Amino acid sequence: MELDMTKGKSLSLITKFIIPIIIGNIFQQLYSMVDTIIVGRFVGVDALAAVGATGSVCFLIMGFTQGLTTGFTVMTAQRFGAGDREGMKKSIGSAVILSAIVTVVMTAVSMLCMDWLLTIMNTPEDIFDMAKEYIMIICAGICCSVLYNIQASILRAIGNSVVPLVLLVISSVVNIVLDYVLIVYAHMGVAGVAYATVISQGLSGVLCLIYIIKKVQTLHVEKRHFRLSSCCVRQQIGVGLPMALQFSITAVGTILVQSALNLLGSVAVASYSVSCKVEQLVTQPFAAMGVTMATYSAQNRGVNDLNRIKKGVKVANVMSAVYALVVYGLIYLMLPYVIRLFVTEDVDVVLEYAKIYIVICGAFFIFLGMIFIFRNALQGCGFGFLPMLGGVVELASRCVAAYMAARLLSYEGVCFANAGAWFAAGLFLWIAYRIQMRKMIKEKKLREEQQRVDAPMSVAE
Repeated sequence: MELDMTKGKSLSLITKFIIPIIIGNIFQQLYSMVDTIIVGRFVGVDALAAVGATGSVCFLIMGFTQGLTTGFTVMTAQRFGAGDREGMKKSIGSAVILSAIVTVVMTAVSMLCMDWLLTIMNTPEDIFDMAKEYIMIICAGICCSVLYNIQASILRAIGNSVVPLVLLVISSVVNIVLDYVLIVYAHMGVAGVAYATVISQGLSGVLCLIYIIKKVQTLHVEKRHFRLSSCCVRQQIGVGLPMALQFSITAVGTILVQSALNLLGSVAVASYSVSCKVEQLVTQPFAAMGVTMATYSAQNRGVNDLNRIKKGVKVANVMSAVYALVVYGLIYLMLPYVIRLFVTEDVDVVLEYAKIYIVICGAFFIFLGMIFIFRNALQGCGFGFLPMLGGVVELASRCVAAYMAARLLSYEGVCFANAGAWFAAGLFLWIAYRIQMRKMIKEKKLREEQQRVDAPMSVAE
């Protein structure tokens, strides 16, 4: 199931690669939505608010680990594209060791700091204990998330996006079943949701490992590959750490927004949580396009085909923009029906809040798509600093909007914090991509000219 993205039509390759990722991401969001639906309908609005209040914290922790594991495997994709199988296996061994270290550190730090973090986020007192119970279980299961993410990233690095999809579907079904059993029959409340998530993630990680061992000979590594060479580690951390920091910077921004939102009360928190779940579901194609462009750019960077990268990025932006316009209209029309799936009380109030969120944020979906495309294209080419700066721009925008929203106690201001951040970061990354691409093309031309000059001299000697 390997896919060499250095040859063939960009549109067909991107489409072939992205479809399984979209389906997988949607399934992942669906079981997250089922968590929310089951909690909202069987436990109550307060429990729904408790889970929603920890969403930005989850994004901070899981985003950091996912950014690292994805960054660790950029070299794997580049070596695969260049045909260097031994170098690819060395990068895999190094990535696995680094991921294990990250897991231990992140688990300890997140659990030790959780009380403090929930407090500074202004988590409402009536949902504080439930929020803490939920997020502590999620933190204890970081190892399960990392186990799946590192292996899925490795498979995607060699062009295999189908198997991660299949495993996500299995994980989603298991999660949904466990949600229902642990909440409705075991009466475990928000803890049941957390346990269902961790167990299903762990299952997908184990199944992924079994598949690689039994079916993917290309990825079979030996004991000698599990070493931390300084050159490999520098490159992996050089890409992985900025990617992780970019996720974290974005998450810090969402935490600030969440802090402003928490001042508006539990109903507003619950409504915002539901709106975000809907938005996250319909924007999964943007995230999938980002994963696709990371692999596409990395493989083509391995053979230094910069014109092909430019063509792929252009195709991706057209596809993303068309989808953004279509889904904006559809989600607004379907919103009254979707909201009633989540809640049975305060429906009209929740719906009004949700409409405000979708109207404001949906108008900026195109810029969200740009963020994923340009950020991942740059990261796939091995650049981590500029994408991280994009996260800084996003954070700055969110900080200003969150501060104003908190001062004015404005729900509209909270919603615009996301929309404004997408606009600012999307524009910045578009400019950064164009500048960096021109620089790479110029450097390539200089090298080719130098090689032409050196060739006659070599023959004469």
